[in-house]
Amino acid sequence: MLAVALHLCDQELSLREIAERLVISTGKKKGQHPSAATVMRMLRNHDERALEASDYG
Repeated sequence: MLAVALHLCDQELSLREIAERLVISTGKKKGQHPSAATVMRMLRNHDERALEASDYG
């Protein structure tokens, strides 16, 4: 789901538009769309991890 979110973010879609296109594939909410807040959290966590990796690399 993160890879698709990053791809859609590169296309300059809003968080709400990205959330509408994503579908949760596992767990209790399988088949539902994530909230815009969840998408924002995913992207923020990804950015933080990428920044940490670049600091060590």
